Amino acid sequence: MPKITRRAAAKSKPAKSRQPKKAVARPSRAVKKPKPWTEAEVREAFERFRKANPEPKGELEHLNPYTLLVAVVLSAQATDAGVNRATRTLFQLADTPQKMLALGEEKLRDYIKTIGLYRTKAKNVVALSEKLIREFGGEVPRTRAEIESLPGAGRKTANVVLNMAFGERTMAVDTHVFRVGNRTGLAPGKTPLEVELGLERVIPGEFMLHAHHWLILHGRYTCLARQPRCEVCLINDLCRWPEKTV
Repeated sequence: MPKITRRAAAKSKPAKSRQPKKAVARPSRAVKKPKPWTEAEVREAFERFRKANPEPKGELEHLNPYTLLVAVVLSAQATDAGVNRATRTLFQLADTPQKMLALGEEKLRDYIKTIGLYRTKAKNVVALSEKLIREFGGEVPRTRAEIESLPGAGRKTANVVLNMAFGERTMAVDTHVFRVGNRTGLAPGKTPLEVELGLERVIPGEFMLHAHHWLILHGRYTCLARQPRCEVCLINDLCRWPEKTV
């Protein structure tokens, strides 16, 4: 009988552990920052604004510093036109803190109920009126810190009141000024305060009294949020916005 030989089973090789491939870091494309405006360009821009509108005016209707303060507080997250419609009748009855308190919060709500957040704003207007009488002799104070201490009043409110009521060279940054400062490259910033300080640094002092009005009006009627009107822009040749249409 033939001899049967058996081959030893081949030893299986241990499976190689697969190490996850390391992701190769791709060099990120650097975002190109717009070239800063030169002093001559900034001056040229504001010369043009001044020539087109020598005496720009704020669009909030008011009778005195107190009604201006109230109007600005009411204008938060609301349009100037909407605030004006509500305050025309209100200010005929209550143009001082004392008269506003006599009117009372409930009746005040009836006058401003077409304005967004009117309940909170009515409460703030009554509270700031009380504080004006209690701490400031019924007069609007003339420092930023004191105005900011009033209920419903922030830095933008203080800057508007100081500029329009008392002729201070302040820069109030609303949504329009914030957009213009960033889009044009005139004073880029991540916060309204950054834009405010940036504008104060670059704008020559001779233009500062009216500068925030020029920029607000420019943002409201020309440098619109969704469809900017680059074709009629006074400063389109100076603007650094890469998407401008001219």
